[in-house]
Amino acid sequence: MFQRIPLIALLLSLCASAQEITVAAAADLSTALPEIAAAYAKQSGQVVKLSFGSSGNLTTQIQNGAPFDVFFSADESYPTQLIEGGLAEKDSLYRYAVGRLVLWVPNDVPVDVQKLEIKSLLDPAVKKIAIANPAHAPYGRAAESALKNLGVYDQISSKLVLGESISQTAQFVESGNAQAGMLALSHALSPNLKDNGHYWTVPLNAYPTLNQAAVVLSKSKQQAAARKFLDFVRGPDGSSLLKKYGFSLPEEKH
Repeated sequence: MFQRIPLIALLLSLCASAQEITVAAAADLSTALPEIAAAYAKQSGQVVKLSFGSSGNLTTQIQNGAPFDVFFSADESYPTQLIEGGLAEKDSLYRYAVGRLVLWVPNDVPVDVQKLEIKSLLDPAVKKIAIANPAHAPYGRAAESALKNLGVYDQISSKLVLGESISQTAQFVESGNAQAGMLALSHALSPNLKDNGHYWTVPLNAYPTLNQAAVVLSKSKQQAAARKFLDFVRGPDGSSLLKKYGFSLPEEKH
């Protein structure tokens, strides 16, 4: 009897480990994916551990051996790079959403963002403007492109402050360290921001489309479980929660 207890504990531990997958996810999913993972855990009993960051930085981590099972990227070029490098399963790749870029201004900044749109950034009350780092964050590249295409980049470039991810960029504005931010719509609709500011949706033709894609990683030891989670995200429950946070589905017209 005394010898069986450790064996049972070991088996339970192995069972728990087998039911857990780890997910690396783009920072714009930090609002939606926890709800999706919770809904999936309730349905399947499987635990999904989430790690958020900029898609570029997460790609570098995976290339350096980070032990994730699934990768959700805000730019489909990163999963494609991993496939080409033999680090992700080609047949698991699918586009799960299209992200939207917004200009968000807190309530305490006296600028009518709905009326002034991108010219809000020229107002003297806006002294700092937060965007994600274009070097590794898809939303940063989208923001930089939009600012240039809408003709204000040269006038406001000295005001820019760079977040490591789109989540940190949102924190800059939320904390008052910037008076405006180019954010993901998913953050603008989050509980922390939606009642504390106003946003203007940047026209889609002002920046490259934020096609977002997911992939199962080749070193995952739980590929079957990882694929089941991807199926759930692609299904009606996952799609509904993505739309709740402002993501468009790939098959929708934009």
